[in-house]
Amino acid sequence: YLFGHGENSIYQIDRELRLLQDEGVGEKASIVPIIGDLKDADYMDYIIEKTRVDVIFHAAAYKHVPMTEENPVAAIENNFFGTINLVNAAKKNHVKRLVLITTDKAVEPVSIYGVSKKLCEEVVLDSNGGDTNFMVVRFGNVLGSRGSIVPLFRQQILKGGPVTVTSPEMRRYFMTIPEACSLVLKAGGVGKNGKLYLLDMGEPIRISDMAEQMIRFYGFEPNVDIQINYIGLRPGERVDESLWAEDERPMPTEYKRILHVERTCTKKIDLKELTDKLKPICFYDNAEKEKFRDSVLLRKVLKEIIPSLIVKDAA
Repeated sequence: YLFGHGENSIYQIDRELRLLQDEGVGEKASIVPIIGDLKDADYMDYIIEKTRVDVIFHAAAYKHVPMTEENPVAAIENNFFGTINLVNAAKKNHVKRLVLITTDKAVEPVSIYGVSKKLCEEVVLDSNGGDTNFMVVRFGNVLGSRGSIVPLFRQQILKGGPVTVTSPEMRRYFMTIPEACSLVLKAGGVGKNGKLYLLDMGEPIRISDMAEQMIRFYGFEPNVDIQINYIGLRPGERVDESLWAEDERPMPTEYKRILHVERTCTKKIDLKELTDKLKPICFYDNAEKEKFRDSVLLRKVLKEIIPSLIVKDAA
C-alpha cells in the first residue's frame, strides 16, 4: 500500500514500481495507491483497519527547512499531530510494526522541521508496549531523493549556473537511495520495540566539494565555466548536523551499519501537556480562537519544551 496526500507523488511511485515489475525487477506484488491525509484521525483508523497492514514505514512529513520555517503551524499539524494519529490507529488495529523514518535535523533541533521530527521520535518511542513494535530509524540526507540538492545542482548546471551553496563550510551526511532503503528495511525487520536506531553514514561531505564534483561531472570547470555562489544560511539551517545528541550514545549491533542509540537523558517531554497547548494553535477551537494559527505562540510553546530551537520573531 502506498499512502500519501500528494496525488501526483503517489501516482509517480505507483508507476515506477509497476514499470520495475514489468522489467522483471523484484518479486511480483499487488500495489495499491491510497490518497489520504495523516491529519484525518478517523480516516487513518478506517484505512488501517480496512487494509489490515502488518508493517508501517512512516516517512510522511513536510521536510523543506525554509518552507516549514515560513509555515510552522502547518509543519507541526502535519508532522507531529499526523504521527500521533498514525500511532493511535496502529495501536488500535494491532499493527505488528511501525517504523518511523527520522532525520539528523531532529538532534538538538534549531528549526521547526527539526523540532517536529524530534517530537515525532518522542511520540513513537513513548508508544512502545502492547501488540505493536514501535521503533525509530534516524539518518541524514539521501542522494537524489525528492527535494535533495543533487537535482537542484543538476538543474542549475544545465542552465549554465550559477550553482548556489549556502556556506563554503556546510557539511552533511549522505547515502544513496539503495543504501538508505535496504538499511531501513533491515532495521525495521530486526529492530526491537521502543528502540532508536541510527544508520552509519560515514563521514560528512562538504556541500561545496559536491558542487565542484558535479560541475566537473558535466564537463565544466568550477568558477570558470560555472560559478559557485555562496548565498548564506537560510532560516532554520546550520553549518553542521550531528547524528546523535550529547545525551545519546551510539552502540554497535550485530548488523553492519546499523547502530542502536542509548539515551541517557532522564527528562522526558510531557506529550499530553504539549498536545493540549498546541491543539488550539493548529486546530480551530471557538473557546480559544485567538490562538488559532498563531505562529509566534507556537514557537514560544516549542521553545519552552526544546530550548535549542532558534526563535527570532517571538516577542
